[in-house]
Amino acid sequence: MTVVMVEDLDPGSADAGVPAHFGDPMREQRLLETGVGLVDRSNREVIAVPGEERASWLHTLTTQHLSSLTSGEGSELLVLSPNGHIEQHAFVTEDGTTAWLDTEPGAGAGLLKYLEMMRFFTRVEPRDASAEIAVLSLVGPGAAELFPDLAAARVSAVPASRFAAGSVPAQATSSYPVRAFEGGLARRVPLGVDLLVPRTAKEAVVERLGVAPAGLWAYEAVRVAARIPRLGWETDHRTIPAEIELMAASVHLEKGCYRGQETVARVHNLGRPPRRQVLLHLDGVATDHPPARGTAVELDGRAIGFVGTAVRHHELGMIALAVVKRNVPDDARLTVGESAAAIDAE
Repeated sequence: MTVVMVEDLDPGSADAGVPAHFGDPMREQRLLETGVGLVDRSNREVIAVPGEERASWLHTLTTQHLSSLTSGEGSELLVLSPNGHIEQHAFVTEDGTTAWLDTEPGAGAGLLKYLEMMRFFTRVEPRDASAEIAVLSLVGPGAAELFPDLAAARVSAVPASRFAAGSVPAQATSSYPVRAFEGGLARRVPLGVDLLVPRTAKEAVVERLGVAPAGLWAYEAVRVAARIPRLGWETDHRTIPAEIELMAASVHLEKGCYRGQETVARVHNLGRPPRRQVLLHLDGVATDHPPARGTAVELDGRAIGFVGTAVRHHELGMIALAVVKRNVPDDARLTVGESAAAIDAE
């Protein structure tokens, strides 16, 4: 089997260390959308948070309602700056003794530093567990059939601005059922099932599952089509939660105080975030190469946003997630590099 690593194609990529594809990226995309494929995402970084006060501690530090987090539950969270800008994003998976936080490649050190800074006298012991735990993802409709005992992932709708006090349930806004699996954990998520397994058992787990592999290129194409943003790809130093589609899964709008809450509440109540995340269709006439991350999105020659992740999708063609000014109309004629671009308003 042909295995092409991310770093073989892009030596400077933050996603180095995992396969980009196995010889046919388009076939792998179709597999992830119609069946099930196994994606190696072991370049994700993992922070372990054991300690009896971990749930209440994470509840006070992050945007998510986690005070009642118990064994067998997972969710998502954000860490914000004092001004409400997104600094960290992680999935949280609770096994009864430890909360496992998995985050983007290169983001673990910053998340751990913040957690260590905020320990004070709390009974928690955060540590870097990236060398212990590998993340694998079973993606596609067939993933649920492999784990029929895991209920579907739930993500609550973002309430309307100026919602009635007490109308948001006192629970995490995203609920990802979790169970033990092969010495690690299986977590149901919107795209399928994530596996957090011991790195020493990774190859054995892959062999026992017997699921066809797919590369990160295919995973990214499915993610972009599903409009799921990534920290550092669809975010910059100014991004606030209301601008991108992490709000529903990661932010509880009626929990206690946390850093950056004032900005979150003010922007939500006004209903006017400065920017918004959109899906762009690129014509690909002048070039068949997706634009690089950070490429400007322009309207009449003026920059009005930036491209996060751009991919070639097996059905949709060249598409990209981008962040643009809020007042850019859906029918605006945009350009991204040499390509004409149009907003998908659905």
